[in-house]
Formats: sequence, structure tokens, C-alpha cells
Amino acid sequence: MDGAASRPGAAAIPSPSTPGAPGDGGPEAPEARSSPCLIPGSDRRLFNEGRIHEQLGAHLLTVEGSPGVRFAVWAPGAERVSVVGDFNEWDGLRHPMGRLEPGGLWELFVPGLAAGALYKYEIQSAAGELLQKADPVAFAAEAPPRTASVVTAGHGFEWTDAEWMDRQRDRRWKGEPLSIYEVHPGSWRRGPGGELLGWRRLAHELAEYAAGLGFTHVELMAVAEHPFDGSWGYQVTGYFAPTARFGPPEDFAYFVDHLHGRGLGVILDWVPGQFPADAHGLAGFDGTPLYENADAGLHPDWRTLTFDFRRPEVRSFLQSNALFWLDRFHVDGLRVDAVSSMLYLDYSRREGEWTPNRHGGRENLEAIEFLQETNRLVRCRHPGALTLAEESTAWPGVTRPARDGGLGFGFKWNMGWMNDVLRHMSRDPGDRRSHLADLTFAVDYAHAESFLLPLSHDEVVHGKGSLLEKMPGDDWQRFANLRLLLTWMFAFPGKKLLFMGGEFGQRPEWDHLRALEWPSLEHERHRGVRDLVRDLNGLYRSHPGLHRGDCDESGFEWIDAGGQRAAVAFERRSREGDAVVVTCNFTPEPIHGYRLGLPRPGLWREVLNTDAVDYGGSGVGNCGAVEAAEEPCHGRLWSAVLTLPPLGSLVLLPPG
Repeated sequence: MDGAASRPGAAAIPSPSTPGAPGDGGPEAPEARSSPCLIPGSDRRLFNEGRIHEQLGAHLLTVEGSPGVRFAVWAPGAERVSVVGDFNEWDGLRHPMGRLEPGGLWELFVPGLAAGALYKYEIQSAAGELLQKADPVAFAAEAPPRTASVVTAGHGFEWTDAEWMDRQRDRRWKGEPLSIYEVHPGSWRRGPGGELLGWRRLAHELAEYAAGLGFTHVELMAVAEHPFDGSWGYQVTGYFAPTARFGPPEDFAYFVDHLHGRGLGVILDWVPGQFPADAHGLAGFDGTPLYENADAGLHPDWRTLTFDFRRPEVRSFLQSNALFWLDRFHVDGLRVDAVSSMLYLDYSRREGEWTPNRHGGRENLEAIEFLQETNRLVRCRHPGALTLAEESTAWPGVTRPARDGGLGFGFKWNMGWMNDVLRHMSRDPGDRRSHLADLTFAVDYAHAESFLLPLSHDEVVHGKGSLLEKMPGDDWQRFANLRLLLTWMFAFPGKKLLFMGGEFGQRPEWDHLRALEWPSLEHERHRGVRDLVRDLNGLYRSHPGLHRGDCDESGFEWIDAGGQRAAVAFERRSREGDAVVVTCNFTPEPIHGYRLGLPRPGLWREVLNTDAVDYGGSGVGNCGAVEAAEEPCHGRLWSAVLTLPPLGSLVLLPPG
């Protein structure tokens, strides 16, 4: 999220659902009563179980024959808490909650209420201040700019993905193909009038497109409710509420269910590191710094508040939230945002703006423990779920198990690879030969972690230009360079992530308020990039040599690391012996007579050539195959003579 727009804490935007605003003259408020027995066990047990959403929030139920809603909230510093809403004209004196001692839980059952009721909590602080807060555990919220929470049935959707869920339960992703299409739902595609697509329509259009291109997963930005579009969903006020911009929660459930039916997993961006200072949100929730770390102040990059990981209730709130998305909405994984900002107390802070830990160091010990606990909890409850860390430093052991001192993530974004390869591809091709370390250095640490290779949203926004715009040369060379870049990603060790628009070479950089430029696909070169991505996904998924060794040192070996005329070549293989050979020419001139050492004799098939006419290239190649004869080269007994296409890559498969 490093490039996301930020803003100072914003005041709540007045609306008909804001406490104090005119009501609709609704029915007389029903009698309500506090019923402490409705929350079983002690407060401590509730928070220790990591399922606070099963008790806190607004739940439809029947008590003593009366259907209604049970509200429960954690506000230990409050003097009084009331439920206010459209059902009582936002009058805090009509529905006061009962306090459950000693841990600060407040509870009230209001008979007669049903799904759809709007509500907030009116909180009187110890200092006498009156606050109006959205429910931290609300399962639905009004569409921004309105800010009330919404009572929802919660369990009304009939899932059809039982077979999918059974298959995913014990998946081990390190040896399997993982190719992720990163999507911002509000700007992937829009209706003819520029309107947002709902979850149900988006489900069908996105599933058809992403499955057709061979991706294994879709990763969604901006799902949890957030007031500010410019934050791209990274400043959350409704951690348990799918954003109402695209429909009610059951429509989001339909979205996930439909994508599962098309063979696509769903990964969500998850933001446990920081939250906005909006008046209706978590900031100063009960008149005290309840969720936020008051010692840290506002985050200097995003002007947000950081969670206080020293409090077990705060850790439980976030861990319950992680499980909620996996349990309630069947999502297949969580991409954890801005992990680096959680790990370091001095992240983006100057001397004097942070306090060392108890050992005098800069590590955020409580945040480290929180991440380890969360990954253990997810692994225990959902063994096949993905946890992906956006971590941009050299922190050791991000994907090492927590029991061995690591953080316990499944995969880490390889930001070093991304920075190096984009820097290399942006160079004038005439300068690339002297900078091949941009490409080769990543191999030195490629298996230090279980890596995912990201070409993400952060790289195509805020003046950085689209992937196509980063490429040098004339228009033909730009497209050829982009095809070469995408092939390098799919062939290099590591799982794959590509942000929307990159798969067809969108020209302008991403704008979160506009749909992608789909008319581009009327042009041959854009269609060629899209078709190449489809074929790369097909190769990556179907050939074990390209995915089983992603996290295994035996899965990669250089053949030529730049010794001949700025070409590079390498072998990808699995432990079972499946081999794939990839060559790349980073210059704009064909290389004729290139002798390449190969691990086996016989006829090697040229199964992909990025310079193929079908992809918008010039058609330079090797007529579909090359013969490996017994002539040593590159330390191998056999070799073949190839023509390497300009700014192009070849993928060769062995005989048999």
C-alpha cells in the first residue's frame, strides 16, 4: 500500500444515519433489556478464543420467544453506552446498554428489530464527552459517505462450493502453481454510465476473464468497508463488513462462491497494521486510546493510527477478523499489507519519534508475536489457506515457521526482485549488458524465503507509469520489452502476481476512479500481450519444472548468465526431473548462431516464443524446434544452435 493516498483523521460526514440527524418518524422503540447470560463465559475467555465476532456486534436471535437483535460491544473506558439508530430517532437515552463486569463488555437485547436496521453506539466517556461510533464488529455498513452500521442476517447465503473447500483444506502451495490476478473491484470494469459493478455482475465478468487467462487466484483490494476511495481500501473502518459499494454481504458471498465454481481462489488484502482516525471509527473509541497505540502517534506516511499489539483484546479483534473472512466468506487467503511498518518501531520515523523495545532495539516485539500467533491460528484452523506478506526489507525468516523463530507466512513478496527487474527493463537496451546484475542478483537469495514475484498496483500509480510506459524504445520495442518482462516473471523461481491492466499492456497508469482501458484490446499488440499471458499461465501450470521448484534450490540453474552477447539462459526443473529451458535476449537485435548447452540430447520443442506474430512480434525463431547434438557447451555434453529473437524469450521443452 506504500503508494496509497492518505489523509488526516476526518470528521464523520453528516447523513440521515448520523446520530442527531432527522429520523424518519419510525415506530415507537420496543422495550429492551440487558441479558448478561447471553454472552457465555468470562470476558477473558471470549477474547482468548479468537472468535469475538460470534458474540460481539449485532446478532439476530430470539430471547424468551421474542425475536430481535442482541448488541454487544467492548468499551471498558466508557461511563455509559447506548444503542442508537433509525428505530429510536438516534436518541441515546432510550436504549442504554448494560455493563458486564469486570472486562468492559456492554450488552443489550432489543426485541422487534430485524435485518436492515441502522445503528451506532453512543458512548459517554469518563470525561463526559459524547461519541457516536460505528460498531467495530458490524457485519454490514451503509455505503459511504454514510457511516452507520447495519444489522444483517449474516448466514442467509446457500454455498455451493463444498467440493472446492474440501480440495483446498490441505493444499501445500509451495510445490503448486500459484498465479494471482490482483484486482481493484471499483476500477477493473464499470457499467456503461461509469457506475460500479455489483458483486454479482463482477463475479461473472471477472471469473470469465481471469479463468480464461489461466490465473489460479484473484486477489482483491478494498473489500473491507472504508470511507475514503483514495486509500484503495487500506484505511479500514469496517473490519468485518464487505464494502456496501458493491452490494450487501450475501452478494460478496455469491462472488466468492461463483469464483470457486470457476476454479479461482479468492485472496483478500488485510490491514492489521494501521487504521484511520475518522470520528466514527476505532480512534479513541470509548474516550481512551482503546485500539490504538497512544505512544506511537500518527503514522508519518499515512497519517493513520497503529494498533496497540500490547493489548490481548486488540490482538484478538484482529485475529478474529482474519478467521472471520476465512470462515464466513470462504476466502482462500490473506495478503497482509505493510508488514514492514509493523515490524520496526522506527519505520519512517526519525530519532526521538519512537521508543526502543525492552531490549533497547528497534523491533516491535509485540507486533512480531502477533504475526506469529495469527499465522499459527490460521494454519491450525485453515491448513490450506494462503498468508502472503508484503514485506519490503531483509527481515529474516518471514516464511519460516513460527515454531522455528520465523513469522510463519506462506509467502513473501519479493520486492527486491521487482525493483531490480523493473530498473533493468527501463534501461536503454544498449546499456543492459553492463547491468546484468539487475537480473542475476535475485538468484543469490531466491530461496532464502518462499517468494512471490509481484508486479503490483504500487508500481503503476502516482507518476510511476504503467508497465508499458516503463519500457524504453519505440512502440514496437515497448511491447516487445513488456512481453519479455512478463515471460521473465513467469519463468523465474517464485509464485506470480500481476496487477490488472498489465496483462494487456494498458498505456496510462492506474486510476482508481476509472475503469481499465478495455478498448485497447481492439488493437493487435494489446491482444498479443493478453494472449501471451494466457499461454504463460498455461505453461506455468502444466509443466512441473516451472512451478514445483519455485521454493527449492534445486529448481533453478544458470546455463548462461550473460557470457554471450547479453543473452541469458537458465534451466527450471522439478525434483522428478521435469526440465524447461528459457532463453532471453534483452537487446533489440536478433542473435543468430547462439550455441546453448542443454541437459539432454534430441529434439527440443520451442513451445513459446514471445516474438511470435500472434503476440504482435516479428516472427524471428527456430521453426518450432532445435536439435541438441553431442557438442559440449556451458558445461553440458549437448548443445544446439539457436536464433534468439529481438527483445524476446524462448521456452524450450526436452524430447519425450
